[in-house]
Amino acid sequence: MTNPKFKKKLDDLLLICVKNLRKVDENLIRRAFEFGFNAHRHDIRASGEPFFDHPYEVAKIVATEIPLDDVSVASALLHDVAEDTDYQITDIRAEFGDAIANIVDGATKISDIFKSHEVTQAESYRKMLLSMVNDIRVMLVKFADRLHNMRTLEYLPADKQKRMARETLDIYAPFANRFGLANIRWELEDLSFKSLNREAYDMLVRDIKSRRKEREHYIRKFSEPIEKRLKSGGFKFEIGGRPKHLYSIYNKMVKRTKGLDEIYDLFAVRIILDTTNNNDCFAVYGNVADIYTPNPERFKNYISVPKKNGYQSIHTTVFGPEGKMVEVQIRTRGMHEVAERGVAAHWMYKEKTAKIDAELSNWVNWVREVFETAVDGQVPTQQLMESFKLNLYQEEIYVFTPKGELRILPTGATPIDFAYEVHSKVGDHCLAAKVNGRIVQLDTQLRSGDQVEIITSKNQTPSPDWEKLCVTHKAKSHIRRWIREDQRKAIDEGRELWEKKTKKAKLSINEDDLTKFLAEKRLENVGMFYLGIRREKIDADEIIKMIQDEQKHPAAVVTEEGKIEGLFNKFVSSARGIAGGIVLEGKQENYMHNYAKCCNPIPGDEVVGFVTTGEGIKIHRKTCRNIRLMIGMDAKRIVEVGWPSENGSTFVAGMRISGEDRPGMLSDVTHAISTYMNTNIRSVNLDSEDALFQGTFILYVKDTEHLARILDRIRKVKGVVRAERFEE
Repeated sequence: MTNPKFKKKLDDLLLICVKNLRKVDENLIRRAFEFGFNAHRHDIRASGEPFFDHPYEVAKIVATEIPLDDVSVASALLHDVAEDTDYQITDIRAEFGDAIANIVDGATKISDIFKSHEVTQAESYRKMLLSMVNDIRVMLVKFADRLHNMRTLEYLPADKQKRMARETLDIYAPFANRFGLANIRWELEDLSFKSLNREAYDMLVRDIKSRRKEREHYIRKFSEPIEKRLKSGGFKFEIGGRPKHLYSIYNKMVKRTKGLDEIYDLFAVRIILDTTNNNDCFAVYGNVADIYTPNPERFKNYISVPKKNGYQSIHTTVFGPEGKMVEVQIRTRGMHEVAERGVAAHWMYKEKTAKIDAELSNWVNWVREVFETAVDGQVPTQQLMESFKLNLYQEEIYVFTPKGELRILPTGATPIDFAYEVHSKVGDHCLAAKVNGRIVQLDTQLRSGDQVEIITSKNQTPSPDWEKLCVTHKAKSHIRRWIREDQRKAIDEGRELWEKKTKKAKLSINEDDLTKFLAEKRLENVGMFYLGIRREKIDADEIIKMIQDEQKHPAAVVTEEGKIEGLFNKFVSSARGIAGGIVLEGKQENYMHNYAKCCNPIPGDEVVGFVTTGEGIKIHRKTCRNIRLMIGMDAKRIVEVGWPSENGSTFVAGMRISGEDRPGMLSDVTHAISTYMNTNIRSVNLDSEDALFQGTFILYVKDTEHLARILDRIRKVKGVVRAERFEE
């Protein structure tokens, strides 16, 4: 290492590692440093500094803020090599072995997650989480990487700053919380908050700074009697104000619509005991509660019932001097180590492979549970992403079985969640629930401390509505799985019913022809068709009649030039062309749409749209019997549509007229039309044969009443036998 600046950096890093890690292979750190330095020697960061400054700072974070081992530090020094240089993972594996290569590879894959749209990210998240479970150091390096990127965010373009800040707030910060890395979570949140809402951030900084001396004076005044009491009791401890983080304060102000003065836990004190006896924490709580009156509604015992990430502490809120509320946390030094360093404090090492401590097993089960059904694409990616984010953000409640067994569930959980947490079969057959001995509805939200008993029945099965009543991924995935299986059985039974009815009606149609028929009627697919028959939402006899009618009267033939023959179809095309499209939910835009052949809607008709796959919105008359079938099958795909106003709020209408031919017939009919409200005639077509005539008129009318009045006038013309709206 000839560069004196980087030689000093290496020496500083080695000193940090020796100070913070239990054992250090200095040669490994040195080799990784030199390899990374040489790989990035021509790269420059957005700030104008050498790129290697970034992996160096990431390695320092790993060595100081989440100290684990020398392998993690070496991996941090190399974490961008495969992504940003000509070196490959195979080169790192050859030089440093499998452990470091796998960590670098995992960190590189995580970097790719946010480069695509959310709906395509689920598989990447699943791989990330499952690889993380195998070696937690992948995520620890990634946390450090993201933390340094956020600390240097100002050098990026504004749009990229916002995107990275949003990603950090949505994913990395709650992830850090799940890992128990409280300090990293808080810094990530504050840095994101600073980027996303700078005005509110600066205002809060100014307000808190202006109150700093007052706050410090109050904390000293509050702490003095506690210190005196604990010293006299022989406790060895450390007591001090706990800094509240800006984003946390801001969220409470917004959520509670209160000003800064009204946020009680701006005043917060932490007592850390130099003991391994957990009972000492409760003894200290007793002393604090003897000095200051506690708020019984704000007591939390995370020592007896730790959080899933291993966090332990007593939380209480007491009324201090001047009646101000102060939050007090009481924990041992070991608990504090876990609270500060989270998952890193749980890891043990055996043959250089990270193994999971028993205290983390619940959290690891959560990771696997969230993604267990995604391996083969069994869960739609959007649902998977929603579940993933939901699980990151959820707070926890603690409920008990009738035998006193503890179950940890997210806030908002219901008896259905509890039932599936006990066992999938208990969930599938959940009939009712007792909470604290009283029968409750299945949508009742459980609270910490509740004792829950599930009443089951062999005849009870999951309902699609249940998914809306639960919050855990486990419950939702089991319900979806049962519904899919139930739907598959119903489709098979519907197919059997269809085959029996077609056989009885002597209808000959194979599944390919049925598929084509259903596609024309926009019933989507054969499976949904059979399901509709089984659940009596589709009348199989009516469909059979429709098919038989079409077989007797085939649809119009398309010529080689691609034009549908027949005057009616020419009129329909003309009428629709003049209207110029459709209006969807009050807006006229160039929506992809086409018109149903089964009812041939034209401007002036009351119409409705059906969202199809690949053909946009299919327009039907509201009176069309096919649209009624579709509504029964999937009402969510129905949209309100209409015709745009054209030519002074008029629309094109067609009339078919027939009767006895005579001289002056055309003149009399056109006079009857044009003299009523100055109706304009667009085109006329008349044919006569054997003293009879038939013809079509295309004209502009204001509404259906206008058209009806004209038809009445025409029917009064001598010799007219029939006058009706032009319909196929």
